[in-house]
Amino acid sequence: MTIIICPGIHSPSITENFLQGIQNIAESNSYLILPTEQYAPYSAIAILQWLKTHYPLPQDAPELSFLSFSAGVVGSIIAANLWQLEGGRVKNFIAFDGWGMPLIGNFPIYRVSHDRFTHNSSAILGVGETGFYADPEVEHLELWRSPDTCTGWQVLSPGFKTPCSLNNYLVNILDL
Repeated sequence: MTIIICPGIHSPSITENFLQGIQNIAESNSYLILPTEQYAPYSAIAILQWLKTHYPLPQDAPELSFLSFSAGVVGSIIAANLWQLEGGRVKNFIAFDGWGMPLIGNFPIYRVSHDRFTHNSSAILGVGETGFYADPEVEHLELWRSPDTCTGWQVLSPGFKTPCSLNNYLVNILDL
């Protein structure tokens, strides 16, 4: 499995902090980071073109897991669907603060939100398999910058949730 990391529109140092925060996940998997200074994270076509520079034939590529943040959710959810239509395999899709973005795909989808309001108001656009929201709430960029310090709730189904750290949530989804 390869993890595809699609940041939003922010300083690359915030994504570097994200990688440090998920070090236990990043060390046990191969990963690629969309270079947002060259490819717009909100453009599915740009992301698909970038993926094909690494894997020219989607059907021969390893299974991909997408970890996307903010504007990166916009382009990568569509790119993941296009990738799958071209014969690529998508293991899952994890949307960090993809508020207002419909999450639809023929693969497991998970929402991660910086607060309960964002989680609940995004649910009408696709809840996904399970969700996570920070409690206490954190700032939007802090969710991506410091996933290792974020705690909150894993929402298993409407009305049923369990306390969880964000890193444990991610490890469970990625089957590490």
